[in-house]
Amino acid sequence: MLIEHDSTTGTTRLPALVETPPLPVTIADIWQAYKFLKPIMHHTPLTPSRTYQRMTGADVYLKAEHLQRGGSFKARGAAYKISRLTPEQYKAGVIAASAGNHAQGVAIAAAQHQIPCTIVMPEGAPLAKVVATQEYGATVELYGSTYDDAYKHCCELQRESGATFIHAFDDPDVIAGQGTLGLEMLNDLPDADAILVPIGGGGLIAGIAIAARALKPDIKIIGVQAAGAPSCRASLDSGTPVTLPAINTIADGIATKRPGELTFSIIKQLVDDIVLVSDEDIIKAVLLLMERSKMVVEGAGAIGLAALLSGVVKLPGKKVLVPLTGGNIDINLVGRFIEHGLAVSGRYFVIHTRLDDRPGELMRLLNIIAEMRINVIDVRYQRITERLPIMQREETITLETRNRAQCEELLRRLRGAGYMVEEAQTFDEEQDARR
Repeated sequence: MLIEHDSTTGTTRLPALVETPPLPVTIADIWQAYKFLKPIMHHTPLTPSRTYQRMTGADVYLKAEHLQRGGSFKARGAAYKISRLTPEQYKAGVIAASAGNHAQGVAIAAAQHQIPCTIVMPEGAPLAKVVATQEYGATVELYGSTYDDAYKHCCELQRESGATFIHAFDDPDVIAGQGTLGLEMLNDLPDADAILVPIGGGGLIAGIAIAARALKPDIKIIGVQAAGAPSCRASLDSGTPVTLPAINTIADGIATKRPGELTFSIIKQLVDDIVLVSDEDIIKAVLLLMERSKMVVEGAGAIGLAALLSGVVKLPGKKVLVPLTGGNIDINLVGRFIEHGLAVSGRYFVIHTRLDDRPGELMRLLNIIAEMRINVIDVRYQRITERLPIMQREETITLETRNRAQCEELLRRLRGAGYMVEEAQTFDEEQDARR
């Protein structure tokens, strides 16, 4: 506390104490939610990882919440909220807006209570999430390009239908339900030093923060957002919730333009920091979880681990809880992640070269590739173009390589054999080269 002394009057003044506003959700609320949810929710595994310890220097404990009912933590908040509705509200049914995971949580809870359920999802919501929500018995309406668009349309439908709106994050009962994940993690690892929590609208980190501060007041709580959707980080910087004009990230589960009013008030009081992670690093984390941990986790669910692996967060020697918050990733997107990740790591390699248009030339080049035990995935050629001299053709060859070092060695060997060969450029690189 800073003590002010007035030299003119010789008096000493203590600064006025700033009162911390009461939290909208308490630890008692979360314990009550936990008692209700314990018989109906999975107590998901918490496992240490030597692989990520070697890579980050931290003692990493993965909370496999992607194995929860509905494939994410969202089932907790939705189930608890719907359990507290009145008989009249059950009769009118429920409605929600969601990018996908909250949709499934609401649909599951509504089916258990046998009540009508409507979900509004963005038009670009992953197909896997849309289909799963429908299979749980909900009516799905696709609207807009972002969660925020779907939310606005959902509010209009709610006013027309009279159904009870189940907010994805900005609701005390939903926050209390999500907070039970914090109780579980610290029950299993009471001496944890830090928690890395994904943030979209803020419901999960708000609930976890209340639980964690009650059980272990000195624990470090770090929120993680996608760099392309930093709504909570921007709000903290401005001191009040702000709405971003646009967002763009592969982590659809946390692609939110604005945090909640309730959630932001909790985050501001209890969370130590919010960091941003690039889509590139999110993809790397998703692929590493698949390859090393045999876990299929969506981008939003893997972002906490991405913060550690990328070095955005450094916690050497600390016990770090990393909830993997969702596993509802579209298989088509998984395929694109894999292809992109393999290309970045040098395990897919595309080269361009020119050959004399005569028998045997391509075979001679391919023999060099075969000698290096490199697999050829695809060969395409262009014979007629104004860029090529007559009697030459341009080849584009896609290869399966071990790593970047093997790619560089292949280029050296081919050039040593007299081939004009270059690594294929991306569209952006080609544009830059032409400027």
